[in-house]
Amino acid sequence: MSAATDVRTQLVVNLKELHLPTFRDCFEEVAQRAEQDSFGYERYLLELAEKECADRRRRRIERLLRDSKLPLEKDLESLDLKRFPNKVVNQFRTLLDGSFLDRKENVLAFGNPGSGKTHLLSALGQELIRRTGRRVYCATCGLLVQDLLRAKQELKLARLIKRLSKYDALIIDDLGYVQQDRGEMEVLFTLLSERYEKGSVMITSNLPFSKWENIFKDPMTTAAAIDRMVHHSVILELNVPSYRVAQAKKRKK
Repeated sequence: MSAATDVRTQLVVNLKELHLPTFRDCFEEVAQRAEQDSFGYERYLLELAEKECADRRRRRIERLLRDSKLPLEKDLESLDLKRFPNKVVNQFRTLLDGSFLDRKENVLAFGNPGSGKTHLLSALGQELIRRTGRRVYCATCGLLVQDLLRAKQELKLARLIKRLSKYDALIIDDLGYVQQDRGEMEVLFTLLSERYEKGSVMITSNLPFSKWENIFKDPMTTAAAIDRMVHHSVILELNVPSYRVAQAKKRKK
């Protein structure tokens, strides 16, 4: 075995041990270009380091998107912002920098079925991951409540709430779309109370605040839930026609 081959073999082993896969895959290609273009050692190492960092960021974003459970087809590219009022568009663009997460503010999107609430918050959640590396988790209200209720029955509710607390933003889709009983709403209220001023909650609902007693079943609990959600919040009012109905009419024509 030649000295050059021995060095290469040992370098590959060391890079593998250091968990630098992009370094390992690219060092020979970059070395050839460095020799052709007369790179210095520092520039050679800088290019390898930048490739490794870029690849790690890409893999981390892919992992965060998978973990988020967001509907990835509802992204910013497919979102028609022209459908929404100018105020909502301006609010949405302001939210994209993610600073509201540092302030533990909530985002509440209200509108009729088909108005684009889910798509809007899904696109926002994905951009928060892609642009700022934030941790986001999305679930429909019905499925989330069932998970919370199951955890309570198994005496693991505190553990589940702690696991959810690692996310910078918790998206609860379709609050009030399916009517749950009092016990189920109690666990949801517990979650909202635990996240109050500790982590952002992003909610879509077709019910205005005046009808939230239909969700929480009790006037005092309803008032407390609204107070916690509104105290630090951005409210998006999507007073627009149903996108699905509009598309159906267009296909019919």
